[in-house]
Amino acid sequence: MNDPIVINAPASKSLSHRTLIAGALASGTSVISGALDSDDIRRTRACLEACGARIEEQGDALAVTGMENGPRGGNADGKHKDEAPVELYMHESGTTCRLITAVAAAGNGTFRLHGAERMHERPMAELFGALETLGTRFHYEGRKGFLPVMMSARGFKGKRVEITLEESSQYLSGLLLGAPLADRPVTISVTGKKAVSWPYVGLTLKIMEDFKAGFAVEILKDGKWERVPWKTVKSVTPNAMRFVVEPTGYQPSDYRVEGDWSNASYFAAAGAVGHSPVLLKGLAADSQQGDKAVLDILAQMGAEVNVGFDGISVRPSKLHGIDVDMGRCPDIVPTIAVAAAFADSPTTIRNVAHLRIKESDRLQASADEIAKTGCRTEVGEDSLTIIPAPLPRDGEIGFSTYGDHRMAMSMSLFALAGLTPKLDNPGCVNKSFPEFFDKWNKILEG
Repeated sequence: MNDPIVINAPASKSLSHRTLIAGALASGTSVISGALDSDDIRRTRACLEACGARIEEQGDALAVTGMENGPRGGNADGKHKDEAPVELYMHESGTTCRLITAVAAAGNGTFRLHGAERMHERPMAELFGALETLGTRFHYEGRKGFLPVMMSARGFKGKRVEITLEESSQYLSGLLLGAPLADRPVTISVTGKKAVSWPYVGLTLKIMEDFKAGFAVEILKDGKWERVPWKTVKSVTPNAMRFVVEPTGYQPSDYRVEGDWSNASYFAAAGAVGHSPVLLKGLAADSQQGDKAVLDILAQMGAEVNVGFDGISVRPSKLHGIDVDMGRCPDIVPTIAVAAAFADSPTTIRNVAHLRIKESDRLQASADEIAKTGCRTEVGEDSLTIIPAPLPRDGEIGFSTYGDHRMAMSMSLFALAGLTPKLDNPGCVNKSFPEFFDKWNKILEG
């Protein structure tokens, strides 16, 4: 077999967002090393700077000096009645929007929240309602529960708030990140019928802990609330978990961002479906990132996966279809869906209805684009099934990206079948992984 193709993983997008936010809310200067440089991270940086943080480049690191007295919007002191609201432009970054909205609401003043057209189509009512409970006021410029909106913040004034994780875990993460700025403890209870993407909440708690924000996780057991170590929590039972966040603020910290399992997933899949093994470097095998599940899922499908001192290797193997719940790791669904097209039997991916409100409707988009290769696909209310067929070994297929970075990167995997994918908007990868095609060329050359 060929020598392994070595790929250095990019920095985690999820942790870059959260680390920059914690540094911007801390009382002092933090030096953040290795943070991802992408369109989404630049949106978060710009919003934090608009709220009063100072972020300066120092080589490959960022020196983040925290805001004084939390995020400051327009007319925060009440003296300048004609002061314009602070503009928080989210472009197409859903993570920026959900986290920064809650963080800004923990500050004072008026903020105008808006973004690109797709961002104005993505629901925010659940988070807005929770923030209203805490004292925030909203004036909608269009549809209620959607951007664009004018937000009047005066800090978290309520003691208790409820939130569901049915659409996104980022609503909870935003509340958690903002709550240490309150002047009293805030209890955040998880309600609803189901909870998705729990590992991303774990990433939020990790950053809060590392920047010395005080919190406790409690679960309902035998009718009583019991505190548990947060790292022992692997999933959420709605109506039986809550978070008690103390008004500690944040302390500055020097921090290095670990590698990104979401963006490494395409290269892991390439190792499974291609012609050469792939050796991934810069990833933490014990990471809190939920998307490290890509290794377990590929192994279930038949790929040879090994974790060693020099990195994580994935070797080509005959793949088989599986039935898998991916509610905890939605960002790698397009990756696994394309890998499933290389298998010898059907794959069904379940518990992923929340993919419909991503940068695109990723359930339907994945089904439609994979079907262009001759495979059959079926979309359910909460599932996606891929029924493989022999893949074309040459020729060109045009794939729509829907402006969605994860669609562009996952459809690139079809090049390993021998055909030539033509993406209508390859530049959309800049949202999370500007260097993707440079690294991908190493796969194609290998």
